[in-house]
Amino acid sequence: MSRVLVETVDFIEELRLRRWARENYVAQSDRAGDWHPIILEEMSRKDQERLDACREDSTSTE
Repeated sequence: MSRVLVETVDFIEELRLRRWARENYVAQSDRAGDWHPIILEEMSRKDQERLDACREDSTSTE
């Protein structure tokens, strides 16, 4: 039962959602598809940051 979120989110609410996403991070396979798009976006950003950090670690040990 998916629904499109049409409401606009003000700046403060967006920051709250992004902070919540970082504090409650879960692996991509465990994320619910009906979570707010901002939460999903922020968790995806954290995925990328973790991937970049792993790449940096692997290149620094060579």
